[in-house]
Amino acid sequence: MTGTALTLPEELLLLALDPVRGKPYCRGRFLEYGVAGAALAELELQGRIAEERGRVVVVNPLDPPDPLLAVFLRGLPPPGKGGFLSGASARRWVRQAGRRAGGLYLDALVERGVLRRETRRFLGLLPYHRHPAGPGSPAEQVLRGYEESRAAGHPDRRGRMLAALAAAVELPAVVRGGDRRARAATRTLVREEWPAQAVHRNVRQDKAARAGGGGSGGGDGGGNGGGD
Repeated sequence: MTGTALTLPEELLLLALDPVRGKPYCRGRFLEYGVAGAALAELELQGRIAEERGRVVVVNPLDPPDPLLAVFLRGLPPPGKGGFLSGASARRWVRQAGRRAGGLYLDALVERGVLRRETRRFLGLLPYHRHPAGPGSPAEQVLRGYEESRAAGHPDRRGRMLAALAAAVELPAVVRGGDRRARAATRTLVREEWPAQAVHRNVRQDKAARAGGGGSGGGDGGGNGGGD
């Protein structure tokens, strides 16, 4: 692993994947939504996009240095496109971009040696992937940094954004960790950070569809996050 700084989508993946088994701690489809939301969060932190009335608006269309972030920025409507309803619906964008975002970021981390890819077969037939930590993976540092940020009350915006996204995808250690006050504070973060709110709305939609026995178009295919 090189000294390349991690983006929020990469941090969320390392926080959400069991470093030994390579399996997500949450449902794979939820994690895909989270990675897409984290890409939006990273673009906002870099001053590339903003949120207006639930829509993602590009404010700086110049490509960011990170090639994957550049791909997703180019996929958003250019500034001024669409009049009053300019930009793209944050919730819908997260839903549509989730699978692609999850796959691209997993591929990038495997290519850099941060993760390994193991292919297995369900019932000996259907292939799926696991992504355990690679040699020199910063997964432990990401977890330690998250815990330090939580203990300090998430004093910076980046730490708050990561915590909100982790809660939105329902990582057990986040939604059930800490005392009652800490859990309530985490739920508040989800409401306050719009990328996490867009993720959470898709998670709720999928859960409601499963509870009702219907299909939502999202499902829990697991994607590259790994079959259950």
